[in-house]
Amino acid sequence: MKKATNLRSLAAQLIERVVDKGESLSAILPTAQKTLSEKDGPLLQELCFGVMRTLPQLEALIGKLMARPLTGKQRILHYLIMVGIYQLLYTRIPAHAALAETVAGAEVLKRGNLKGLINGVLRQFQRQQETLLDDVAQGPQRYWHPGWLLKRLQHAWPEQWEQIVEANNQRPPMWLRVNRQHHSRDAWLALLQAQDKSASPGDAPDALRLDAPMAVGQLPGFNDGWITVQDLSAQRCAVLLAPENGDTILDLCAAPGGKTTHLLEIAPRASVLAVDADKQRLTRVHENLQRLGMQAEVRQGDGRTPEEWCGDQTFDRILLDAPCSATGVIRRHPDIKWLRRDRDIAELANLQREILHAIWPRLKVGGTLLYATCSIMPEENHLQIEAFLAAHPDAEPLTLPEGGRHGWQVFPTVDGGDGFFYAKLRKK
Repeated sequence: MKKATNLRSLAAQLIERVVDKGESLSAILPTAQKTLSEKDGPLLQELCFGVMRTLPQLEALIGKLMARPLTGKQRILHYLIMVGIYQLLYTRIPAHAALAETVAGAEVLKRGNLKGLINGVLRQFQRQQETLLDDVAQGPQRYWHPGWLLKRLQHAWPEQWEQIVEANNQRPPMWLRVNRQHHSRDAWLALLQAQDKSASPGDAPDALRLDAPMAVGQLPGFNDGWITVQDLSAQRCAVLLAPENGDTILDLCAAPGGKTTHLLEIAPRASVLAVDADKQRLTRVHENLQRLGMQAEVRQGDGRTPEEWCGDQTFDRILLDAPCSATGVIRRHPDIKWLRRDRDIAELANLQREILHAIWPRLKVGGTLLYATCSIMPEENHLQIEAFLAAHPDAEPLTLPEGGRHGWQVFPTVDGGDGFFYAKLRKK
């Protein structure tokens, strides 16, 4: 049995590692959750993700509650106070329990001499909550986004930026992909409804959005590969590539394998090579293939040097889910707002360009390449494709369900899919 721990102090430590040390919450949270009981893991996630989502608001509130910021060795308590305020504002945890556990966290962090300070700040917040919230609802912090990102969104999407920001600040819906090799979408939905649970279909043929998120163990047939958790926008990639049995397909930047397995659900007799630069993340590709009972070749490799991992092999279809700023999936990974920097966009666009140019010769004449990102930045998306088409006369853009000559930009919506971009190119 796993020993009890102080979740608030653990959350404060993880938040400090993200904000002050630039570590990814997605990378460090699972390790921390393994030390906890089954019921405590989700609460730790809620506290960490919630603070990341509302960080500017919490910073502004603490600025009004404290005359001087906590610095140096006391800085960890700044994040502990954030965790305390977040609980009082956004969770159903009784206020007395949230206060007691947060104050106890100071002891665990070996700052017991400052328990009185933590207690005093949180009680002051309780007394002045309404006034304080009104005060911090006026400035740019009300958008919960860093200034550089807001500026970019406003410049790129003057009519949509507020809708994008609003969607980014929500908890994401839970989308599922029904494995058509086992059930039709309607047949699996009937199994779910038999458990008194409900879901709504999306515009991708295998997609369902759960009305209320739940643990995967509660989904009928999850362990047998009947169902996969995958966002609606990510599901469109395999659908748009339209794989056929007998095709040789390259899934580049494939980890964690959601699109690899979807390709094989659509075309089970296709030959798929899944490649990713990150050796550690490739283990997820193997796990997903195993759970769904599928076969694909999996290799580690850099998209800029295909000769190192596929020799002179060519492919009928290529799915390039390019490394990107992930600005379309902020609601799923709110730490992206604080890990990304303005300069990253140009660096990522350059990396995408290098991969796209390197991989194009690997596509057979008459073959199809789908370029996709989970970004909403024009430099990574339609401007990238516009420049590629100008440099490659043998590349022909294909029409997508929506969007123009240079691709289809999807914005995140509260009940819809994540922010995504797709461009479909045929080699003439």
